[in-house]
Amino acid sequence: MQEITFLQLSITVLFLPLLSFLIVILYGKKFPKLYLLETGSIILGFALSVLLMIFKISQQLNNTLSFNMTWIDFGNVPMLGHLKIELGIMLDNVTVLMLFVVYLISMLVHIFSLEYMRGDRLYNRYFAYLGLFTFSMLGIVLTDNLLMMYIFWELVGLSSYLLIGFWYEKKSASDAGKKAFIVNRVGDIGFFLGILIIFSAYNTFSFAKVFEQIGMGVLPFDSGAWLTAAGILIFMGAVGKSAQFPLHVWLPDAMEGPTPVSALIHAATMVAAGVYLVTRVFVMLTADAMLIIAVVGAFTSFVAATIALTQNDIKKVLAYSTVSQLGYMIMSLGVGAYAFAFFHLVTHAFFKACLFLGSGSVIHAMHHEQDIRNMGGLRKKLPITYLTFLISTLAISGVPLTSGFLSKDGILAGTLAFGSLTGHWLIPAFGFIVALMTAFYMFRLVIVTFHGVPKNKEKFDHAHESPFVMVMPLVVLSALSLFIWYTPLPHAPDAGWFISDWVKTPQTVVPENLRFDFMKSSAPGEINGEVVHSASYTEALHHAHYPAMALSLIVAGLGILLAFLMYQWKKIDPDLVAGKVKPLYDFSLNKWYIDEFYDAAVIKFTLKFSGFLAWFDNTIIDGIVNVSAVITRLASKIVDLFDIYIVDGFVNFSAFISGFIGLSFRRMQTGKVQTYLVFVVFSILILLIIINPF
Repeated sequence: MQEITFLQLSITVLFLPLLSFLIVILYGKKFPKLYLLETGSIILGFALSVLLMIFKISQQLNNTLSFNMTWIDFGNVPMLGHLKIELGIMLDNVTVLMLFVVYLISMLVHIFSLEYMRGDRLYNRYFAYLGLFTFSMLGIVLTDNLLMMYIFWELVGLSSYLLIGFWYEKKSASDAGKKAFIVNRVGDIGFFLGILIIFSAYNTFSFAKVFEQIGMGVLPFDSGAWLTAAGILIFMGAVGKSAQFPLHVWLPDAMEGPTPVSALIHAATMVAAGVYLVTRVFVMLTADAMLIIAVVGAFTSFVAATIALTQNDIKKVLAYSTVSQLGYMIMSLGVGAYAFAFFHLVTHAFFKACLFLGSGSVIHAMHHEQDIRNMGGLRKKLPITYLTFLISTLAISGVPLTSGFLSKDGILAGTLAFGSLTGHWLIPAFGFIVALMTAFYMFRLVIVTFHGVPKNKEKFDHAHESPFVMVMPLVVLSALSLFIWYTPLPHAPDAGWFISDWVKTPQTVVPENLRFDFMKSSAPGEINGEVVHSASYTEALHHAHYPAMALSLIVAGLGILLAFLMYQWKKIDPDLVAGKVKPLYDFSLNKWYIDEFYDAAVIKFTLKFSGFLAWFDNTIIDGIVNVSAVITRLASKIVDLFDIYIVDGFVNFSAFISGFIGLSFRRMQTGKVQTYLVFVVFSILILLIIINPF
């Protein structure tokens, strides 16, 4: 009975946004107020997700609930045996927490959008697209198998394309939508190939069944290398969706969509889908796959942070900040700090959504001005926006008493432990350097935007605090960025009950020879009642906590201090610094010239190659066809002339001769016997003359 209740709640939570999407998209033109139905369904879905989370945590805390149904049954297939494809729902603690996060962010974005998007001619369609996106994201969260995840993965790509390019009349917006869609397809190809490897090896898409067979020592094609390849290829899907290097270029351009969309799909949920995917397949990742994941995450966080240092568009700064923080999460999964990666996913969802919605409030007040160099002094005009923005900035910078301090501290401790056990010290180095840069560029953003004197007096004079429906989500999200919701003790080494009681690091299932030494089950360890990986890693993580906390506080403090010295107190001239390191400044300002490289190496090459193919088609292929056509027409003309003058001429000449002879002989047929006798006598005479000439 209890499982039926969970199933009913799960299905209702999943399909509510889809139902409202269909109603609004079909009848939105007839009923202009249907956006209220969409918003109401999201609020109801949020309430049900909270109920589902409470029931799961209180009644089934340590259990995983699964519900399956056969979608397609192929029967017995040669070489594969009995083949059937199943769809199902899996509920564990990670699932219900993600449902809560997705629905909460979606609900607050809907409420914020009621005022922000008011007056837009496609108002109803906008809310319908939000519902479609929410449904797609919920499908990723709830699924228990790779195929269903891939289906909803592509639906997320479609709905994000619709939202990014919502203002499709703007070329920049339509181009951004296409860019996001195409770049994500590159990662999705790898994801699909990884799924094919898994299915060909295990004849199932189910997470549980795949992990069970791997745990029994069954490897794809009897090779650990193929298991590593499968893990890396599946991770490619996360590289696309979670904007990891080198497929990160779509995310900053996606800021062309409405600002609430940026908060929903590019700060809290869609980009987190890649991180969620890696958490789902974490137990099957080999040591080589994890190392690659850690390196990609660390390098991504570093690249994006260096770019964010010099950007002047308020949304672009937050976009590159998102890429950097996603790199943090991926790096954390790669070094084995599973629980802290998921913890940071949740905390980042709240404070980054607050930052994006806060930027939307600023843009709304400044009449769609996005360049921070034209702002300044706005804390007096937008006090609530400023306070919530500041709290979220403190959180992302890792300042104590905020949620970001807890989750970032755990990630950095994980990198230190990983470095001490493997010797890969570059990864924790990247982690701490990025922490310093994050604190600097975020406080640069706050100071330039809200402090000092107004740069544009006209827009400043007309600026005012946003309406209640816009500031209320900011207050909620900033409140959720405080430490109290996650642990009563901000210095607790296990990051509080949120991690230690709800999200435990799962035991890996790959064979021991494919794991890191510190992850081998031969050395089990237990700290604070939680068994994770092995004693070596757990002890290293435990001992790295306080050094990581001290270092993170030092680097965050230095970053904040440097921002104040340069932009608040004017002790250091930013322009002078930029001039002294102009090559590096330009390198950062131009985003490492990665877009230019892609433009030259990929886009222009593709266009030139396409042009060559078009020329080859028009000149060579069409030339051959056209020459063949000319030859065929000429041959046809010759044949036609031969037919007319030779064949038809011979036939017509034969007919003419026959007619002439017939006409000539017809004159001899008079019907008179006397005439015939004369012809006979005349003929005899001629014959006699021929036979006996004179």
